[in-house]
Amino acid sequence: MEFLGKIVVILGPTASGKTDLSIKLAKKFNGEIISADSRQVYKGMNISSGKVTKKEAQGIPHYLLDIASPKRKFTVSQYQKLAQATIKKIHYKGKIPFLVGGSGFYIQSIVDTITIPEIKPDWKLRKKLEKNSNKYLHEMLLKIDPKRAKNIDKNNSRRLIRALEIVLKTGKPVPLSNHSESLHKRWDVLQIGIKKSPEEIKKLIEKRLLKRLNPPVGGGMISEVKKLKASGLSFKRLEEFGLEYRFVAQYLQKKLSYQEMFNKIQKESEHLAKRQMTWFKRDNRIKWVKDYKESEKLVKSFVK
Repeated sequence: MEFLGKIVVILGPTASGKTDLSIKLAKKFNGEIISADSRQVYKGMNISSGKVTKKEAQGIPHYLLDIASPKRKFTVSQYQKLAQATIKKIHYKGKIPFLVGGSGFYIQSIVDTITIPEIKPDWKLRKKLEKNSNKYLHEMLLKIDPKRAKNIDKNNSRRLIRALEIVLKTGKPVPLSNHSESLHKRWDVLQIGIKKSPEEIKKLIEKRLLKRLNPPVGGGMISEVKKLKASGLSFKRLEEFGLEYRFVAQYLQKKLSYQEMFNKIQKESEHLAKRQMTWFKRDNRIKWVKDYKESEKLVKSFVK
């Protein structure tokens, strides 16, 4: 099998420190960073998605940020094409691409170059599915595609409907490739996972949440969601993005108190971290590290 170049993947659960680690490694090993985050692709979604700032980037180029309008859906298939083109561009410059994020399906679409079905939206089917609760949609997916149901955000109606749409239109499960062998692999890949205990993640999520909500009324994430609403996004669309966007939107509609919003974001973020780890643990190629020193050693050996 011919390898066309090397890629370093930095992955891990939400709030684990992927951004900081990737920037340190990219500086050390002549790298440039490609985001693998399903919300950072959208313009105007900065604070709540944890998008890197110019200062934090420390001069390291970052790609696939702010490339889509939040008014329109952005698919894994679109991401895959753009990421593949960006990897080639970085290799052409003689640099190492660092693919960084927590969106497992985005990462897998590149690492395993999986074939993603080009299923056009079936608006009639979607309208029919939208009438059901998330619980019902998840149970439905569990029956027809248990593997995808196990790793999906069961509170995200947009993703549940899309997964059901793919299965119902193709008659096949949402493709999840076999990690032990990838027939279409095009790059030599090192996957590094950041290892944190559930207790550590819980504390890191809370610390990050306090920072993003400061000042608590009218600033940070709340201000960002207000701007997105003013730009023409409906509360329904905002809630489709999940996590912070869902609960801040509900807070702005006076459906939740400030404390209820905070608690729900915290709890849902913890659930997200758990789902992410469930997804990543399926891949025995991932090298898990506790700190920068361990990851530096792995990258040094990989790129030489």
